[in-house]
Amino acid sequence: MTWPSINCGVVLPGGTAPEQLELALLAERAGWQGVFVWEAAYGVDAWSLLAAMAVRTTTVRLGTMLTPLPWRRPWKVASQAATVDQLSGGRAILAVGVGATDTDLPDTGEVTGLRDRAERLDEGIDLIRALWQGERGYRGEHYRFQTGRLDLTTAVRPVQQRIPVWVVGVWPAMKSMRRALRCDGVIPQFRPAADGSEGGPDQVAEMCGWLAGQGAPPGFDVIADGETPAADQAAAAAAVAGLAEAGSTWWLETRWGGNDDLAGRISAIRDRIEAGPPALTR
Repeated sequence: MTWPSINCGVVLPGGTAPEQLELALLAERAGWQGVFVWEAAYGVDAWSLLAAMAVRTTTVRLGTMLTPLPWRRPWKVASQAATVDQLSGGRAILAVGVGATDTDLPDTGEVTGLRDRAERLDEGIDLIRALWQGERGYRGEHYRFQTGRLDLTTAVRPVQQRIPVWVVGVWPAMKSMRRALRCDGVIPQFRPAADGSEGGPDQVAEMCGWLAGQGAPPGFDVIADGETPAADQAAAAAAVAGLAEAGSTWWLETRWGGNDDLAGRISAIRDRIEAGPPALTR
């Protein structure tokens, strides 16, 4: 299996809508290939923000990192992602997962059991795909959708033949990884290796080998994320190169830091964006 050259994107750590829009414009000017935003239960609306980015940019891919699909209405998410895809001329990416319950999740009455969330994630992905393909009905255990409005269905068709859906997959949990094979990319979470490391090139290569053996199609994305220095591009490239050679197709630059230092995180990601993406030669 031949993996594509690595793309480099940034995950914005938050801020006001105007602040995040300005960072997206900066990222495109600096040569980054993707901009991803946090989708919170309450906060700046991710899809409204991405729509604004879509009409102000021309090249960067745009998406969430990530959408907790079991806590969203999948037909609404399908509409939002397709709308951003239309406005951007076909640059949307939908990244989904079961949702994290060990963070500052507000008490909204959503399901928190892992099995319940996993079942809704699977059905939600299927329903979204069906709607994007022009189908007007879906019935599952948790979701049902039916509409007779052909005009609404056709009006929101994506520009891309297939909006990429990336899903969180735990390696080496086979059930989780088989879900990833139904999608267009995997956002891996790694169980610790024997030496205690997580997500290093050896684990990435092992996972990519399994994906290839299971028939992952050409263009299947493998996402890696972390932090590289803004002031040392050689070190940044060295940090990403091993993951690229192991099979990662996207590097996402993050700046999460301390939960209470939002201004510091925004300043740090701005510095990293301005420095430009890690320059790799393959």
